[in-house]
Amino acid sequence: MTIAIVRNLLAALAISAAVATLTTLVVFVVAYLAVPVAGVQVIGARMFPESEAWNAVPDHASLLTMNAAALEKKLKSNPWVKGAMVTKNWDSGIVTVEVKERRAVLDAEVEGRRVVVASDGTRLPGLGGADLERIELDEDLLGEVLEFARVLESNGVRLDSVDEAGPGGIEATVEGRSVVFSSEVGDEQARALEDVMGEHPDASIFDLRSPHRVVVGGPSNGGADGGSAG
Repeated sequence: MTIAIVRNLLAALAISAAVATLTTLVVFVVAYLAVPVAGVQVIGARMFPESEAWNAVPDHASLLTMNAAALEKKLKSNPWVKGAMVTKNWDSGIVTVEVKERRAVLDAEVEGRRVVVASDGTRLPGLGGADLERIELDEDLLGEVLEFARVLESNGVRLDSVDEAGPGGIEATVEGRSVVFSSEVGDEQARALEDVMGEHPDASIFDLRSPHRVVVGGPSNGGADGGSAG
């Protein structure tokens, strides 16, 4: 009696699993037949391989079942991709992938190895066509540059390039202007820098080496060469 009940229960479970599997299969087939992905269009890619976007969309994919957020997350795992937006065209079946790429701002030799860094501090596999002078840094100076890049990025200030390093500090181009810094630069300084640059359009350099201050003036090479920028 007990064995028969168990057998009936197992049979019922097997039938339920088969029905669930068949239902899922039918849903995917109907979804594909109704709104299949007809193609993938990639916009904004220069260093990011477009084939990665194509390969990220499964064969026989449907617009109904394709998870745009998951696809965006997968694309952003590539170091060149800073942002990605996926849109579906329900009329044409085309999936459009728009990528915003990172840009190299530092080409450095750090204790015998090459390090290329983007404006948000992400390490890149190459220059990506950026025209940068290679500079020598140790691990401590590299850490200062990465933190500087992070602080500027988080405060909406554009870092264009890191140009020179020496005993007087590190010189960089920020929003098209020369800036010298050393050690930590705080959020308050980063926010003030943008305002001060706007107030002094003819200044040759902006010095962030004093805590909580932005000093205006000085020779353009005052930082890395060890001279005064005040």
